[in-house]
Amino acid sequence: MGATTVAGGCTFRAWAPRATAVHVSGPFNAWRTEEDAFALVKDANGYWSGFLPGLKAGNQYKFFVSHGALKGFKRDPNAREVVAPDWNCVVVDPALYPWHDAEFRAPAFEDLIIYQLHVGTYYAVDQFGKDRRAGRVAKFLDVLGRVEYLAALGVTAVQMLPIAEFQTKFSLGYNGVDFFSPEFDYAVSPLEIGPYLTQANALLAAKGRTLLKQEDIQGAANQLKVLVDVMHVYGLAVIFDVVYNHAGGDFGDESMYFFDRLPPGDNNDSLYFTDQGWAGGLVFAYWNAGVRQFLIDNAVFLSAEYHADGIRYDEVSVIDRFGGWHFCQDLTSTVRHFNPAVAQIAEFWNERQDLVVAPTDAGGAGFDQVWHAGIRDAVRAAIEQSTGGKDATVNLAPVRDALSTPGGFDGAWRAVQMLENHDLLLSSHSPQDRRPRIASACDPSNSRSWYARSRARVANAILLTGAGVPLIFMGQEILEDKHWSDSVDDPDHRIWWDGLHQDRAMGDHLRFTRELIALRRRLISLRRGRTNVFHAHDPTRVLAFHRWIEGHGEDVVVAATLSESTHYGYALGFPKPGRWVEAFNSDVYDRWVNPQVAGNGGQVFAGGPAMHGLPSSASIVLPANGVVVFALAVDT
Repeated sequence: MGATTVAGGCTFRAWAPRATAVHVSGPFNAWRTEEDAFALVKDANGYWSGFLPGLKAGNQYKFFVSHGALKGFKRDPNAREVVAPDWNCVVVDPALYPWHDAEFRAPAFEDLIIYQLHVGTYYAVDQFGKDRRAGRVAKFLDVLGRVEYLAALGVTAVQMLPIAEFQTKFSLGYNGVDFFSPEFDYAVSPLEIGPYLTQANALLAAKGRTLLKQEDIQGAANQLKVLVDVMHVYGLAVIFDVVYNHAGGDFGDESMYFFDRLPPGDNNDSLYFTDQGWAGGLVFAYWNAGVRQFLIDNAVFLSAEYHADGIRYDEVSVIDRFGGWHFCQDLTSTVRHFNPAVAQIAEFWNERQDLVVAPTDAGGAGFDQVWHAGIRDAVRAAIEQSTGGKDATVNLAPVRDALSTPGGFDGAWRAVQMLENHDLLLSSHSPQDRRPRIASACDPSNSRSWYARSRARVANAILLTGAGVPLIFMGQEILEDKHWSDSVDDPDHRIWWDGLHQDRAMGDHLRFTRELIALRRRLISLRRGRTNVFHAHDPTRVLAFHRWIEGHGEDVVVAATLSESTHYGYALGFPKPGRWVEAFNSDVYDRWVNPQVAGNGGQVFAGGPAMHGLPSSASIVLPANGVVVFALAVDT
């Protein structure tokens, strides 16, 4: 579909079953219309096609669509790139970009550790390291400045908020209107490319890869490919966030909403959409086979041309609500057939979340994973209760339940768990839809107090050692305490990267997060193991769980407390007798290295009587508002 370069020119293909004529126009024919432009030929299924000699990558074009008296220029819904200032479509040859990621293999779904970011506000500095985000949208290539940081953090996948072209000045990305084209505001102009090319080549050279040329990095499409490519070279999978439940509300006369419209007077004159609104736009017409194919093609396109390792589908709940369940089945089956390694993640808040990850042949939607609120809601509730003081009641039962495999799921890894995400923390959301960042929730009066620092470590440790696939939101790893904004004109809600050098708490929390992620990656039981929460005691505010894989020989015990006093000599059940190495202690990271750390000297010995439903026990030290992780020693 759209414009495709072939030997000697370019083919064009458009879906317009109701049109009486479709022409191709551009600078190559002085933007002529109708009989003076290049005409496409219609087939029996409503697809128009033709071959135009001499065109190549970089040529601009639009379709001129006629339906009786209704006629005008239209953007190609399948255009691989759209450019300012006139929103012209650009011919892109996907074979021209020289990928460097042939050796990269995405992690197994169970091994995902996801980092969610918003390209437009995440990070941008000039050649002197000064923040450039004030009044300027950050670019795809600006994110290159954080690739080494993300690789060192240890996450295995980066999930960008939607990057499809949108018409507003700034956006979360959930109001896209040109689904195949990257947002052109995220691209840098040819005049700016020099320093970015130098940076990209330095990153590639450090990994022994060939260097890029100036022409390889021109335009939004190639610049997005550069970012994905370099992330792959540094071991980071890339997950694209797509919106197939609706399109943006500000379409414009040349958009796909008006691409092949019916004459005025019809209840709905759009080929692609229903007349039902959602989130400021219109819901797609899932009953229409051409619409279904358009969306499925988009998902396959991201995997084929942008080497996507995963796709996060926004609000599948809405797709289901408007009759799109069978569309979801076709979508997931097609993407899986094309590349079974692509993780397909649904956002689905309707009842029976297990059905959305059930196989299609069992009536499910066929997604691999689904966003889940279990750990988020339970841990946040416990944290909120703990801020009532040392004598407040903290109910750990919801946390215990949230650490179990969700009902109906065939594995805990099917659930993507989180404490923060873009929706919860957006500054412009109404108070009832917004939640504080974890750092602020842990101590509403002072997000840098010991209470805030230590409770935040407990919350994040439960997420990163617990069941499911963890997702962290940009800034969470450095104890960011502000809500975020998608607007470049909102300086009060940007990630404060300078805090890593000016705020000791932020640097310490980054070290804590980095080493906790490293522990998760080192101990397979923390990623794939079963979970038994064997102790949840409200009076002491202590929670403990066992993680293991049958027959693997690796056993891990995680003990956490929201008590404001250290528990010395706390008797705790253990699944096996022997020596247990203290593999992690959150108390070490408070004012690193904490000179007053409360710990277990690196190990404990389990040899006591059966306790908490386990065959053995040990006496441990559990630091106030702390977490310790024990791993069964290999010599046991």
